[in-house]
Amino acid sequence: MSLGAELRRARTDAGLTQEEVARAAKLDRAYISLLENDRKSPTVDTLVRLCRALGVTASAVLARVEKSEG
Repeated sequence: MSLGAELRRARTDAGLTQEEVARAAKLDRAYISLLENDRKSPTVDTLVRLCRALGVTASAVLARVEKSEG
């Protein structure tokens, strides 16, 4: 599974909209959409901010991506 798909899964599991995540992470909603659709890749700082807003750790998200690709 891609990073974008994992971010979307974490967001939906948390019951949050893109707008809510964007507001919590101080990012634009359109940027969240681009990330979830793998059209952009986040910096480490942005990934950490997103994961905090989602209530998950960046390491857990990355581990799921790595596991699905391995």
